[in-house]
Amino acid sequence: MELRSVIEAILFSAQKALTLKEIRAAFAEAQGEEAAECVRAFRRVKEDQIEQAIAELQAEFTAQNRSFTIQQVAGAWQVVTLPPFAPWVRPLMNETRAARLSQPALETLAIIAYRQPITRADIEGVRGVAVDGVMQTLLERGLVTITGRAEVPGRPMLFGTTRQFLEYFGLADLSELPNATELRRPQAPPERAGAPAASPPSDLAVESAPNASGNEADESDPSETK
Repeated sequence: MELRSVIEAILFSAQKALTLKEIRAAFAEAQGEEAAECVRAFRRVKEDQIEQAIAELQAEFTAQNRSFTIQQVAGAWQVVTLPPFAPWVRPLMNETRAARLSQPALETLAIIAYRQPITRADIEGVRGVAVDGVMQTLLERGLVTITGRAEVPGRPMLFGTTRQFLEYFGLADLSELPNATELRRPQAPPERAGAPAASPPSDLAVESAPNASGNEADESDPSETK
């Protein structure tokens, strides 16, 4: 029995992305009389051997034109379906996937991701509205967490993104976030003579209007999926 075949079985059976440490733990905890010798032998497997076996599996899946591959997500490894097969897989996921984040939540999350660690006051300074409801949603969904306190008067809490944030957006780490310049809206065409000047483009998405209280509520659309 080959090491990479065992790793393939582990990743296929896992309900989440697994780190190299978690894959190695699966080898250490393996039991079964049907493959006793292999079980004992693989208990000594090292993380670099696991990583090499994953690379070999990725190359094998690509060479065989399989509909899936092994992708690194948030520092862990997971079997994923390739994008071209999304039209056939998406209907199966609609009933189980979490509701998509609202526009205010996405805008707030983007600010945190690019400027973390950041205080609530700084987030509201960029958005121009209170973000209590939005922050509560992001904290409850595990996309944002408290990372410490700022060394300023009052010592306000600092917020940053989590591993779950990386998993939600399919990122290996924060370095895979798009360059901030790629997020800017296109420059408006030159104005005709006598026409009012357009406002300069913002570095972030257009902000949603606050509600009557001045605090932006966040309601995820349950009919949409991630």
